[in-house]
Amino acid sequence: MRRILITGANSYIGEAFKNWATERYAQEFAIHTIDMIDGSWREKSFSGYDVIFHVAGIAHADVGTVSEEQKALYYRVNRDLAIETAGKAKAEGVKQFVLMSSMIVYGESAGLGKQRVITRKTRPCPANFYGDSKWQADQGVRRLATDSFHVAVLRPPMIYGKGSKGNYPILAKMAKRLPLFPDIQNERSMLHIENLCEFLCLLMQGGKGGIYFPQNREYVQTSKLVKEVAKIHGHALWITKLVNPAIWILGKVPGRISDLVNKAFGSFVYDMGMSDSFGGAYRVNDFKRSIEKTEV
Repeated sequence: MRRILITGANSYIGEAFKNWATERYAQEFAIHTIDMIDGSWREKSFSGYDVIFHVAGIAHADVGTVSEEQKALYYRVNRDLAIETAGKAKAEGVKQFVLMSSMIVYGESAGLGKQRVITRKTRPCPANFYGDSKWQADQGVRRLATDSFHVAVLRPPMIYGKGSKGNYPILAKMAKRLPLFPDIQNERSMLHIENLCEFLCLLMQGGKGGIYFPQNREYVQTSKLVKEVAKIHGHALWITKLVNPAIWILGKVPGRISDLVNKAFGSFVYDMGMSDSFGGAYRVNDFKRSIEKTEV
């Protein structure tokens, strides 16, 4: 049995993983969680754990309204805490350290009407302090890796599922209320929470390090996502190109409005060949099933 310590209490990903693994891998994993808010975690011994799964961090920054003091906090939590935790794990004989990084290390999505495909040759280039704090943590923990201390870094795209935060619930809310929605062609890499949890279980079974890019087996078009959510809730939603000109105009407005439009309708994907770890066996839900499990 592998002993796993989740560093970061009450996180969405940490709790989802614990519940998934406890239900499906009860004979293989013994999972514990530790709070990282105060410094008391430094007094806890990591000795005896096979895996440290580090999920503590600050996410979903509104990068336009953050003070310098708040920016510094992002670096202390997202970068410094991750590196310190990995160092403690290494010093105390842990075999595997798993860090949740993010696709955000590659910057933002392409603008409206454009495509952006991340390949293994694409160099990370964060667009703001939030992405940079994740990128510096990503690099910092990997520098600690040795033949006996395996560091696995995950750079997932947008994660969604029941109870998730971020952009998905905003789109789902719109799907249940709006009478119509723009029919704009775009593609996004996404990752359902259960697919992520299964990926983590397979990764921890093997105990290996490396950089990983888990994603669903399908790219997602925003209008089709919204349409699927509306369908599940019995809401009549008209997907139409008639409002596309208005979206294109909003996409040209400098500042927050164009940022929101590009986030919703821009394209940002990983090349599918980057995500075939474990033969794709971690993809337990296809897109339609994942939306059903999220909304019902």
